[in-house]
Amino acid sequence: MHSAKRRILVGVTGGIAAYKICELVRRLRDRDVEVRVVMTEGATHFVTPTTFQALSGQPVRVSLWDEAGEAAMGHIELARWAERVIVAPASADTIARLAHGFANDLLSTVVLATAAPVFVAPAMNQQMWAHPAVQANVATLRQRGVTILGPADGDQACGDIGSGRLLEPNELRDALMASFNNRTLAGTRVVVSAGPTYEDLDPVRFIGNRSSGRMGFAVAAAAREAGADVTLIAGPVSLPTPYGVHRVDVRSARQMHEAVLSQSQNADIYVGAAAVGDYRPDSTASEKLKKQEGQPLRLELAENPDIIGSLAAMPTHPFLVGFAAETQSVADYAQAKLQRKGLDMIAANDVSAGRGFEQTNNALHVYWADGDAVLPDMPKTELARQLVTLVAERYRHARKSNS
Repeated sequence: MHSAKRRILVGVTGGIAAYKICELVRRLRDRDVEVRVVMTEGATHFVTPTTFQALSGQPVRVSLWDEAGEAAMGHIELARWAERVIVAPASADTIARLAHGFANDLLSTVVLATAAPVFVAPAMNQQMWAHPAVQANVATLRQRGVTILGPADGDQACGDIGSGRLLEPNELRDALMASFNNRTLAGTRVVVSAGPTYEDLDPVRFIGNRSSGRMGFAVAAAAREAGADVTLIAGPVSLPTPYGVHRVDVRSARQMHEAVLSQSQNADIYVGAAAVGDYRPDSTASEKLKKQEGQPLRLELAENPDIIGSLAAMPTHPFLVGFAAETQSVADYAQAKLQRKGLDMIAANDVSAGRGFEQTNNALHVYWADGDAVLPDMPKTELARQLVTLVAERYRHARKSNS
């Protein structure tokens, strides 16, 4: 799914969370989305139109009585221009006016006049959000096909804690971008593993690796965009959970093995993007190991369970996609692993000279039994989309061949 030339209208209402929408506009622009901003009068007390104009690269509209903008029925032009409309932050007042069909400002008029899908991201005090009137208005919007994004739980600007926080900009962006997807994995259940595994030596030290988890998280987000029901088994990383993805956190290779097998019982596809440790300490010290001056520390290592091997041994197993991070002879090692492990596909990447791990870009050479594809260096988010497209194609081909 390519986001070039997508058109999103962002409607900003009066609330302290309005400052977060600056980041949303920036992140949408990073995806080559054309963004136009409409603000309510109240929103201008929190963020200036000049800020949004600089971020969007487009004039910002505030008033329905803008003579220049309305000379050619500007509110209708905006309504027709938009492929998606998002109202964020959506105050309780704005939600009420949208639910009751008011058209007494530019934003509410555009929402009434557009045929594009509308998204509403509430942001308000937790007590306001829980009020029956607000909940009834939200229910009315849902019944009309409006998508409600959030709200999230947590600390609020007023000092309260509870439900009512605006979703983070990346979550709003991901939800909007997911609505454009081509649904190539609609109806499928996908399990993705991501990140490193850590094996504890003692309460202080561990054996791990440099995987950031970005590639696996991007694959999970791309699979969700493609319509799949996605479960992400995540090693110890601090990345935010992709929008709409169920996340299971683990630390060790054995915990990841257990979680993957449990979650894959009814899965259609498994993508093993995690950098799972091959070995663990034979025993873990209950107290911190003390340095012995002049004495080397020798560790006995035990082999960790083979996740792919365990999945392949299941009587009925998912379509298996593995990863091979290599520093030499990448093609040879990847193709050998493809056959040895009984994989359906394998995505190989060269991690020598600082490539792959802890980077925002990556490149993959994907192999399957009778073919391959080269995915050149690009941001991991876009690379993941292209990989998921390949996976969807090969998965459908495999199902057709087995039917």
